Amino acid sequence: MFDPVEMAEFARTIVCKDDRRKYYRFRSSRFYGGISTADCVGCCLRCIFCWSWREAARPEECGSLYAPEDVARRLLAIAKKKKLNQLRMSGNEPTICREHLIRVLELIPKDYLFILETNGILIGSDPTYAEELSRFPDLYVRVSLKGTCEEEFSRLTGAIPEGFQLQLKSLEHLIRYRVNVHPACMVSFSPPENITALRERLKGINPAFEDFEIEELILYPSVEERLEKLKVDYRTGHRPDNIPAGLI
Repeated sequence: MFDPVEMAEFARTIVCKDDRRKYYRFRSSRFYGGISTADCVGCCLRCIFCWSWREAARPEECGSLYAPEDVARRLLAIAKKKKLNQLRMSGNEPTICREHLIRVLELIPKDYLFILETNGILIGSDPTYAEELSRFPDLYVRVSLKGTCEEEFSRLTGAIPEGFQLQLKSLEHLIRYRVNVHPACMVSFSPPENITALRERLKGINPAFEDFEIEELILYPSVEERLEKLKVDYRTGHRPDNIPAGLI
């Protein structure tokens, strides 16, 4: 098992150069009703269900470096072409290159909603990160919990169990600095009683978090192959061409 904060620092040495960051694609996506997306390279977790595993595990082999101005320009060009008013960073972990992320946010016009999809580890380990994100009123943060408890988190990500507490701490920090935020949770590997227990823990942070966003396994071919190789069972899963509307 590894410390995810230390893993983030290691990833940073590979995917962050000056104010540039590695990305492997820019695209429009059907999620959130339609959104312009920048898929970044490099993560501090190794989730067994990740659809961009290669970019997380082998960042030195993937993607190209882009300056913040290039990222903002590409996101906005896709949004204008597809008539979208939402932008996001996804793929791996966007918070690893902090200065780069902040500069991208500074370059986004105020009439766009920017959705930051994060595992929350670095925001949980440093409250000043949440404070800095509070500068952007059109930012919405989606913290994706990897399992419902410490044991599940460690089993699913390969990281030490304490990393789950950092995920929860990120929610506390973002709430403290009045950043728009909601939790999501991968529950495809979780028994019902663990989901119920998580609802109580999240309710203690913010009553609205009791009704968190459900994430379920999407069985992309590479994901299914990895789970079979690792002999990992799951409770729910969906084919990419048959994802329920509520998960899109």
